[in-house]
Amino acid sequence: MLLEAPQASRLQSFVADLLRHEAALVEPIEPEGLEVLAPAGMQQALGIGELSRLGFGATLPSSAVRVGMEGDWLDRFGRLLGARGRWTRRVLAADVRMPGDPERVLGHELVLDNATFRLLGVTPAWTRYLIMDFRASAVSDDKRDFITRLGVNLATGALSDAVVMALDPYLDRNDEAAAMPLDADLPAMWDHERVVGLVGQALPLRLEVALDPFVRGLRRRLVRDQDRLHRYHNDLHHEAMRRAVVLPEGDPKRLREEHRAAAIGREYRAKLDDLARQYATRVTVEWVQTQDVVMTVHRLSVQIRRRKADRTIALDWNPLARRLEPPACDATAGIERPRLLCDEALHLVVPAGLAPCTGCGRAFCRACHRGGCPKCGG
Repeated sequence: MLLEAPQASRLQSFVADLLRHEAALVEPIEPEGLEVLAPAGMQQALGIGELSRLGFGATLPSSAVRVGMEGDWLDRFGRLLGARGRWTRRVLAADVRMPGDPERVLGHELVLDNATFRLLGVTPAWTRYLIMDFRASAVSDDKRDFITRLGVNLATGALSDAVVMALDPYLDRNDEAAAMPLDADLPAMWDHERVVGLVGQALPLRLEVALDPFVRGLRRRLVRDQDRLHRYHNDLHHEAMRRAVVLPEGDPKRLREEHRAAAIGREYRAKLDDLARQYATRVTVEWVQTQDVVMTVHRLSVQIRRRKADRTIALDWNPLARRLEPPACDATAGIERPRLLCDEALHLVVPAGLAPCTGCGRAFCRACHRGGCPKCGG
């Protein structure tokens, strides 16, 4: 798969910076390529010669090797990097003021279908975003490699993909990091178990979204091949049965045609099984990098109320993304709206988190009862 122009340009820039950092001599060439004089260690890690040409666009320079997200180039760059760059911290400057009406911002972003809420106050605060990049490989009759990003606000637990995407340009800058006061009150780093639990809960949802175009393409090809097999074997089967039905019962020729029709059916089922194995998809996920992003936000203290019970939650308005981060679903870590509150612990959940049990029909909170329905165990 060829990279689009912006992606090719970014990959070329990354590779050029990486190779120069590793003491290679790098010269840009047209169209969209690099000429590299590589030291011995780099030659071994990347599998290239001492003097090589690398191409990144649709049209390659003369004698260039194509470099892209497909194939094993990410593995080669990983061998060159080793463990370096797996964990970084960046402090971002953010001086943008919050819009004049915080209640209006809150009312637009926080949608509760069975509860009410009230803004208690807004204060400036420091927070940390743990932004994790994962490399996923989907292998079937084709292969796709892609990077999926998951970010969490360690102060509020919010999982706002839109905010993380908006921060991306600031993370790629090479300018000097902003200063952080020594007395900045940062949220504590989550322990390993909590981070792993979040990843196990939230990452599959994002992988499904990233994989959707690839899976839809596989399904189209699978249906096309199934239709082709059906037409071919159906014609053979009908022809065998057409010849059989005109012959008397017990005639050896009729038995032969019936056996042929049965054999065609067995071959058709075997071919369908072969297609199922061919299009079966195996997905592997590998952690690539974590960034600890520190910045100031505007923190909203919000009281949420369900019947006579209430609790207070914190929501952050990010000045670089210029939007409020919605609370994550306590049951699924999903970010879709609206939210519902459960009666037992006032968990904020998506509608599926309070759906009726498929066994007994009783609605229950999936955040309170992660093991299953408290009534029937379903």
